[in-house]
Amino acid sequence: MDLDALAGCLSSSACLVTQTTSGLIIGMLLFLVAVGLTLIFGVLKVVNFSHGAFYMFGAYFAMTAYQLTGSFALAMLAGAAGTALLGLIFERVFMSRVYGADVLMQLLVCYAFVLIFDDVVRIIWGPEFRSMGMPAAFQVMPLFIAGGVVPPYYLLLIGVALVAAIVLGIGLSRSRIGKVIRAAAHNPGMVSALGINTGLIYGGVFALGGMLAGLAGALAAPVRSLTPGMGFSVLIESFIVTVIGGMGSILGALIGALLLGLIRSFGSLGFPLFTEGLMYLFMVIVLVSKPTGLFGKEAA
Repeated sequence: MDLDALAGCLSSSACLVTQTTSGLIIGMLLFLVAVGLTLIFGVLKVVNFSHGAFYMFGAYFAMTAYQLTGSFALAMLAGAAGTALLGLIFERVFMSRVYGADVLMQLLVCYAFVLIFDDVVRIIWGPEFRSMGMPAAFQVMPLFIAGGVVPPYYLLLIGVALVAAIVLGIGLSRSRIGKVIRAAAHNPGMVSALGINTGLIYGGVFALGGMLAGLAGALAAPVRSLTPGMGFSVLIESFIVTVIGGMGSILGALIGALLLGLIRSFGSLGFPLFTEGLMYLFMVIVLVSKPTGLFGKEAA
């Protein structure tokens, strides 16, 4: 415990800006993964335990595309599009067969594919740590805000995640397909009776969730080491985010992710040996005070 370091940071504008920015990028990456997880659960009522693998594939797809093209824009597109396609295939071929099955069966199927996907990455890209490196366009002087150092790439990462959050929120609340998705989440039988292909909706939602996780992986690739199994820790933290925010709540996923990112960032200063514990402690406090999460709703 080092409360002096934490107090010193809170009293310094430079440290405050630096740590807040760090917390925001952690939070935004977690949001992109967690919102896909909560979207899949909200519509399909499936806890996708393999969701972290899409984050991992997004990072590797982006790294490969960047090495081939030298374009980070194409790398992000490859990470998002590749995992969307993978998610669609995974849902149609495997997950669609366990809808309505026991939760344990669903978890076993997902966990099996966590191991399978990790081995696939080892076979294709090797077991060693890989690094994509910072794109050339962002190898520039950092910005100085109130004395704090902010790399330009961090602003891109935060901006892309915010745009994704806004587009997703508006799309689900105002577009026709968004309304159909929300209807399918509440009453899939009625939607099917109206002649709408619910299988197509489920596949699309799963692909969207995979795409968001893949986009997070692509955005993380320049600043994180790539290794088989890298999606597991992100998955655990994403589950914490969805539990804190409320299962099925997109706004809850955003608020929960930002809170968790800031807890990790500032907690590493004041409680360097208890940073992980702080996340779980915060989750317990939220669940004790509001069992459905911050924005969760009671089951009807």
